[in-house]
Formats: sequence, C-alpha cells, structure tokens
Amino acid sequence: MVSNKPSVGTDSPAPQSDGSTRVATRVIADSAAADTQATPATQGAGGAHEAADDKDVKIQAKGGSVKRVGDRVFETLSTVSAATITVIIAAIGAFLLWRAIPALTRNAEGITGFFTYAGDWNTGDTEAMYFGIPNLFFSTVLISLVALALAMPVALGVAIFLSNYAPKKLVKPLGFLVDLLAAVPSIVYGLWGVTVLGPTVGPLYEKIANSFLGHFFLFEVYPNSPSFATSRNMLTGGIVLAIMILPVIAATAREVFVQTPKGYIEAALALGATRWEVVKLTVIPFGLSGYVSGSMLGLGRALGETMALYLVVSPSSAFRGSLFDGGTTFATAIANAAPEFNDDIKAGAYIAAGLVLFLLTFVVNAAARAIVNKKK
Repeated sequence: MVSNKPSVGTDSPAPQSDGSTRVATRVIADSAAADTQATPATQGAGGAHEAADDKDVKIQAKGGSVKRVGDRVFETLSTVSAATITVIIAAIGAFLLWRAIPALTRNAEGITGFFTYAGDWNTGDTEAMYFGIPNLFFSTVLISLVALALAMPVALGVAIFLSNYAPKKLVKPLGFLVDLLAAVPSIVYGLWGVTVLGPTVGPLYEKIANSFLGHFFLFEVYPNSPSFATSRNMLTGGIVLAIMILPVIAATAREVFVQTPKGYIEAALALGATRWEVVKLTVIPFGLSGYVSGSMLGLGRALGETMALYLVVSPSSAFRGSLFDGGTTFATAIANAAPEFNDDIKAGAYIAAGLVLFLLTFVVNAAARAIVNKKK
C-alpha cells in the first residue's frame, strides 16, 4: 500500500521565504540609511557630551570636583561667617589689651606684680596703682570647679535617664523642665541663693566645720569668715552655679546619647547585656565627647558668672583656700568697681583682669576641643 504523505527528507519542498526575506532585508537597509543620515546631526551633541565627560574625568583625576553655583555660594558664606567670628574674637582681645596696657605700665609692682600682687587693690593714685589677679584667679577657679564637680554627675544621670530609661510620654515634659532651668535669669538664682539656700544649708556647714573635716583646709573657718546664718561663702556660690550650668551639660549630653546607633544597642542586648550594661558599654562611650563638651560649656559660663555670685558670695580680697570663706571672682570684682570706670586708667586695671578672664575662657574651650578630638 502506497502512502500519500509527503516524505520529510531531502526531497521535501523548500519553504517559501523569498518574500519575507526581501522585506527583512529592505527594513535593515532602511535602518542603516537612517542611521547614516542621522550621524552628522548627532555628532555635535555627542561630541560635546564626550568632551564634557572627558573634562570631568580630568578634573576628578586632578583631585578636584565640579561645583555648582549653590555650592559655591554656600561655601563662600560659610567661609565669611567663620572668618567674621575669628575677626570679632581677635578684635575683642586686641581691644582689651589696648585698654589694659596703660594701666599695667602704671602698676607700682610692675607688670609682673599684676600676676603676683595679692593685696587689696588701690587705684586711687593713677600713677602708682596697686592691683593683681592671684586672689581673683584662684577664687574664680575654685568656685567654678566646685560647681562643675557638683553638676557633672547629676547632669550625666539626667541625660542617661531621659535617653534610656524614661517613658516616652515623659521624655519631652521632663526635658522641657530641665531646659527651663537655663532660662531662669542669673539674678533670680542669686536672690534664691542668698535668701533661701544660704540660711538652709548653714546648719549643715556648721556641723561640717565642727567635725574632723573642719581641720581640713577646704573647710577651715577663719574669724572674719561669713556667718553660717547667711552662708555667703564660696561653697554656696558653687552650689548655685552648679544648678545654673546643669541644664547646659544635661541637654548637650542627652542630644549625643540619643544618637547612639541602634545596632550597637541591639548587639549588646543580643549578647545578653542588661540595660545598665548597654548604657555603660555603648551609650556612654559613644557620647563621652559630647558630655565633655557640654561640661566645658558649663564651665565657661561658670567662669564668667556675675550677678548670682555678686549676691551669694561675700566679697573678700584674700584667698585662703577655704570653701567656707568669702571670695571675689574676676566678674564680681569688675562689677563692684563699676563706679571707677569714669577714669580710663582706673578702668584699665579692671579691663586687664577681664583680659585674663577672656584668655582663661579661651584656654578652657581649647582644652575641651582637644579632649573631644582625642576621644574621636
């Protein structure tokens, strides 16, 4: 029986593809012609882009970068702002030095006497004045260090509590209350210190003075020391200053502590660390530089505080190293001598003291910056 099916082999008819092949060939040819015609029109733009790319590559190869107009404007404004601040600070220092030199040259003890004379200031004779800063310097530093020693631990505890332990609903209200302490005028702190704090802590001071600590030079009582009924001494001034600088330290430390990477905290928790261990091993090390910076900012404010100490601490021209004694800081000495400022020479003596305070504050801020950079 013979099959009618066509065999699949060499004898099978070839597919009918002549028409489709011709169409495909024509389409390819038309596309090539179109590309050939478009090439002259696009070569200019393409060449420009390639030239720009080559220029960018060359600039980047040389270590530079392409800056936009906005970047240049912002960079210029930032540079001008930084330069302006530097010029202002230098101008203040130059002004203080310019006004202080005439008085320093009229110091009866000489210029070196300004750093060694520890007696009472006498500026009555403008041709032979007696003035020096040792007592002012040590009183200022002692009160400020007492304030810093009292404020730093409390501020650290406040910052840790608000950033790690406080319920979320209480973080903002408590943080607002802490920040509100910085908005209280210094004269209000002074009035509170002299009318409330001093009489309240007087009995405690008296117990300390009558105990074995009374033989230690920091708690020694002299015949002309301020009475414990008012307690207008350097320790009370240090407590008032501590309350004043506490919000500055706490706010700065808290803002840094909350920036601790979540990965650090989660890794510590995953290893089985307790909440306190997390704070000790991750939060505090990460925010230590911010905590130190905030402390130095607070110290800078304590060094220059005037009105609070003017009311709280009894003035004294002598420095005997006792916290139960009175004292005069740079700022309070300048405030007390305000009536003498109608004479340029007399005012120059106190401006010289202000120059030392200016330099002291500058050194403190520079030391804080060095500590922060070292921690980084």
